[in-house]
Amino acid sequence: MELGLVGLGKMGGNMRERIRRAGHTVIGYDRNPDLADVHSLQELVDSLQSPRVVWVMVPAGAATQSTVDELAELLSPGDIVVDGGNSRWTDDEKHAEELKAKGIGFVDCGVSGGVWGLENGYALMYGGDEKDVALVQPIFDALKPEGDFGSVHAGKVGAGHFAKMVHNGIEYAMMQAYAEGWELLEKVDSVTDVREVFRSWQEGTVIRSWLLDLAVNALDEDEHLDQLKGFAQDSGEGRWTVEAAIDNAVPLPAITASLFARFASRQDDSPQMKMIAALRNQFGGHAVEKK
Repeated sequence: MELGLVGLGKMGGNMRERIRRAGHTVIGYDRNPDLADVHSLQELVDSLQSPRVVWVMVPAGAATQSTVDELAELLSPGDIVVDGGNSRWTDDEKHAEELKAKGIGFVDCGVSGGVWGLENGYALMYGGDEKDVALVQPIFDALKPEGDFGSVHAGKVGAGHFAKMVHNGIEYAMMQAYAEGWELLEKVDSVTDVREVFRSWQEGTVIRSWLLDLAVNALDEDEHLDQLKGFAQDSGEGRWTVEAAIDNAVPLPAITASLFARFASRQDDSPQMKMIAALRNQFGGHAVEKK
């Protein structure tokens, strides 16, 4: 299969490589010419055979909107646009309607896997019409982890990004719990080796997880996280999760509290936020602020 891929950063670049390893042709465009296979969206579209599939992997908001707008003028009826960024699900509905007016299909896809996805595969949650999803399915199969699970057609347009949003809200709460436990262990005099306590939890406990493994990785690199500032960004999806909970009258106390804890991290240096920052760097390559 041929795929056009727009955006070749930390995620997009590795996704291009994983799809190529599966035997598909990927033609990539990025504003950085050193990363790109072609040097304009026009050239990318012209390089693909119909029906074309163009996967957009750029920051949510204005960048995605401008890319979708430009593709709407370049693509033909029967082509498909996939938004694999972290867009809000309401934007998906808007993009789908805009493209439908021109006979162009739209699929939204929440992608999880961070910097580890190239080797381990990406968890995929996608939304859209069955016929549009079917056209993209070989690419989903190439990106997903090996085995029977790791990808899901979550529902209609917007469902993929909504599911990814909730995934990230849960991620916020899980990271916050590890961070709070780590700070408490560090605080007391009786526990003399917090890193090895965390390591001991990796086998045989109900709280073992990949996030715990990554926490141990971070502590191996910087045992007391002395090199980090207690500052953690939020990507927006945590806020959207809380907003959706309010709109639907669903109580989310743990996720909401974890979001507010990140806000608190921007006021003073927070020990808990050192662990949050370290975990985000471990699984997603997100930037950290050094002292």
